[in-house]
Order: sequence, then structure tokens, then C-alpha cells
Amino acid sequence: MNQRPEGIDLAARSRARRRALQALYAWQMSGSSMTSVIDQFRHEQDMEVADLEYFEDLLHGVNKHVDAIDEALKPYIDRDVAQIDPIERAALRLAAYELKYRPDVPYRVIINEAIEVTKRFGADHGHSYVNGVLDKLAAQLRGVEKRGPGAG
Repeated sequence: MNQRPEGIDLAARSRARRRALQALYAWQMSGSSMTSVIDQFRHEQDMEVADLEYFEDLLHGVNKHVDAIDEALKPYIDRDVAQIDPIERAALRLAAYELKYRPDVPYRVIINEAIEVTKRFGADHGHSYVNGVLDKLAAQLRGVEKRGPGAG
């Protein structure tokens, strides 16, 4: 099974991120409350194979911190956040939340997962854009971790 020693099922977390991306997309497009989007996904999606607690943390976290997340992204994007393709915007917000508020998750995992979900659901080259933005954001938010041990 794909687990880390702490008992975290990495495959379930990965599925939670995919579902969270879809839920964020729905939230952005519908204007519904995050609570109603989460309820809808809980009933309609195959959530038993995903880490439901992590899924909800991601969505509530993005919802609560969306202004700070968008502000953190601003220096690294070439247009207003609202002008970014909705899938790419959801992936960026999700990953930016994890980079900023979930230091327990390695930045490489966050960026790789964002690239993978964007490849799966986004436009042809959307993953390249997401990768470029998140790499710069990670340097700012996770500079010590990104440079590695002994790099000062």
C-alpha cells in the first residue's frame, strides 16, 4: 500500500487533490457556497477512496484564505487571477494553499500533484504555466526547504 510511516495514505491524498480541484472548479464557476459544493461532492463523487478529511481541509482552506492566496500568486502570474483558465486557477489556488498553509506536505509533492491534475483536466500546455508559477511561489514560501540542507 502507498503509505508513509505516519500512516498517511498518499494515493488517497492524491485522489483528494483531484476531487478538490474539481470541487474548486465547480465553486469558481457556480458561485455556490463552498459548503454546498463540498456537500454535493460528498454525495456525487466516489469519496470513499479519497482522503475526505484532507479534501475538506483543502477546500475550506482555499475558501478561507482565497484573498491571501491570490495575493501570493500575483507577482508570478502574467494576468489577473480571474483571467486565468479556471482549471489552472483552481490548481494554482490549491497548490498555493498547500505551500503556504500546509508545511507538513513537501513542496515537491505539491508541485508534482498540481502538474498532474492540470495535465489531466486542463488545457494542453496549462501544466507548464502552473509549474512555472508554482516553482517561483515555492522559492518564496519554501525557500529554505527548496534550497535544501546546508544552503543558507
